[in-house]
Amino acid sequence: MDQQQLKIEAAKTALKYIQDDEIIGIGTGSTVNCFIDLLEPYKNRIKAAVSSSEVSTQRLKSIGIEVIDLNDADSVPVYIDGADESNTSLELIKGGGGALTREKIIAAVAEKFVCIADESKYVETLGQFPLPVEVLPMARSHVAREIVKLGGNPVYRAGFTTDNNNVILDIHSLEINQAKALESKINQIVGVVANGLFAHRPADHLILATKNGIKEY
Repeated sequence: MDQQQLKIEAAKTALKYIQDDEIIGIGTGSTVNCFIDLLEPYKNRIKAAVSSSEVSTQRLKSIGIEVIDLNDADSVPVYIDGADESNTSLELIKGGGGALTREKIIAAVAEKFVCIADESKYVETLGQFPLPVEVLPMARSHVAREIVKLGGNPVYRAGFTTDNNNVILDIHSLEINQAKALESKINQIVGVVANGLFAHRPADHLILATKNGIKEY
């Protein structure tokens, strides 16, 4: 079973979290795309969706699911999203697709955050995947210098602009043993909008597709 099939299997398992006439939160990325593609038969059961990116919004609309502004949602019972890495505490690195800030906002609002991933994303220690940081454009160099002081190697994601019209620094060479502390330190740097550590608000459930079947945490 290849990686794409594993992503599909994880997405299929997450369908059980859909409840009738509820607003569902939808993230961004290749595994989430698999989940959205499976939603069409369920679209009449879903009241509406809130989406973390323009890409996911268009994909949802293309199959007939209404997408509403988060400000208009009275509640978000469940949020389905992927991850670039997850540790055993379900602390995550997210933002490979650049949607980390909106993902963080929806995760904060959601009553339940379900992460769907293939087995390659499950790690002992976070940090092998570069940590994305969304930054106001004028603060890019300042933020990069401050991140170097924290031991990271920031690389500007050239040619990429977030849906919020900001830029991304991808932080290499981090071994993240204290995710909550690092998340807070980076957020305190002036000019940072958000960083891709989901430690203060980790996933509630992880659906991990492996070659030996689905594992749930």
